[in-house]
Amino acid sequence: MVSSSSSSPSEVKIISECFVKPKTLPEKWKESYHLTATEHVLLPFQYIQKGLLFLKPSIPESDDAILKQKDFMETWLLKLKDSLATTLFHFYPLAGRFSTLETDNPRSHSVFVDCNNSPGAGFIYATSDLSVSDIVEPKYIPLVVQSFFDHHKAVNRDGHTTSLLSVKVTELVDGVFIGMSMNHSIGDGSSFWQFFNSFSQIFNSHEETIDNNNKLFCLKNPPIFREVSGPIYSLPYSKPNESSSQGMESPPALKQRMFHFSSETLTSLKAKANQDCGTTEISSLQSLSAFMWRSITRARKLPNDQETSCRLAVGIRSRMDPPLPVDLFGVYISVATTTTKTGNLLENELGWAASKVHQVVTEQTSEKISSALDRYLKLTPSDISVKRLFPPTLVHMGSSPRFNKYGCEFGMGKAVAARSGYCGKYDGKVSAYPGREGGGSIDLEVCLLPQFMKLWNQIKSSCPLLILFLFSRYKTKVVSCLCLFVLLLCFVRFPTAVV
Repeated sequence: MVSSSSSSPSEVKIISECFVKPKTLPEKWKESYHLTATEHVLLPFQYIQKGLLFLKPSIPESDDAILKQKDFMETWLLKLKDSLATTLFHFYPLAGRFSTLETDNPRSHSVFVDCNNSPGAGFIYATSDLSVSDIVEPKYIPLVVQSFFDHHKAVNRDGHTTSLLSVKVTELVDGVFIGMSMNHSIGDGSSFWQFFNSFSQIFNSHEETIDNNNKLFCLKNPPIFREVSGPIYSLPYSKPNESSSQGMESPPALKQRMFHFSSETLTSLKAKANQDCGTTEISSLQSLSAFMWRSITRARKLPNDQETSCRLAVGIRSRMDPPLPVDLFGVYISVATTTTKTGNLLENELGWAASKVHQVVTEQTSEKISSALDRYLKLTPSDISVKRLFPPTLVHMGSSPRFNKYGCEFGMGKAVAARSGYCGKYDGKVSAYPGREGGGSIDLEVCLLPQFMKLWNQIKSSCPLLILFLFSRYKTKVVSCLCLFVLLLCFVRFPTAVV
């Protein structure tokens, strides 16, 4: 490892960093692995940065407790690094670098993964004098969490010169944070968490190479990669940098906060949305998305005639014809967007917004997805701008509570919390996580400008939802009357606040 004394910010100090290669090179990865059309589209955007926070195993106080803690971390880090090398054997493209195949007539470029000429995936060990409580207890997510990840502010095109995957381990006083950064042009959220879970599975089994051949640990659900020699897609630019001249820019200072929704609350929200529409088709996540769309739009105090949109990231593996394997590695997502006037959104009931979300999600068919991709590929660099793709009236629901995030364990029990880095954040971005308690609960990571977060936190956004939960949980006459009375007060004070 190469030692380093750099620290950014001051609470986190990098102790060592190195590259990790797969334990062996599978024969097929000696060929170039070309990106698909969808993966080319994501080149101007930022890496995926997600991580898990763990509590260190408790060590009884003694004269040599500090030494034992040091020995634990040294052994644990060696095991983690070795497990990463084994995991990369199964996910070999993540150890590569991007390279570009250019043509002059017509002018175009095609990006591929070079699995041979690469130092490997990044592996960083850092320390901090912070405690677990410093991360999970503040009202707002502290900015120091961003320094728990490598590739700060990196965009996917940077994969030509930086690692496509980097694991950063930050040792806290009483915990460990494992932050993973993965290039979004090589995999989506589903592939990201498939790798994270495989990494965990190999760490906990810690199978070594049986012999000098490729008889490595067999995964329960190994990734499926498309053929290396598949079709080559080209974009109408001469260089990858040209395609991202209007790419992601640094957003203004944002407030980030985690909000927990119990399974009971989500059940009530879903029932309310379906009752409003006289249907049973609207899901809990669609109902929650509609609730967030309405409450954030309300906090922004947009004019009634201003258009506002709710955009959702939708996995498409099961939606294609024929369906794609669930473990197929790569980028297989689309975006579903519904738009309406602010006045319509806030004057109608929750179910009205939820039905619009439900409709746009169900419309994501194989034919429509392919058609949308064809249109996007014809855009010029000037068409792809932050202002167009991330307007200030947008609410974007990203990630998924279906990803197995808390199933990733590394010898320290279940993670205390899941957090994300700098990348992919902007005003109105909402990321969904499974609740740590399980049972269908959901945690939302909400990013808003400070003035909007302040308004969003007020009772007019949360009171009606709380009442719905109490009403469904305690169906007595006294509580019912109290709930209805408080609802009436909310309506009198904030006429558009009721879900």
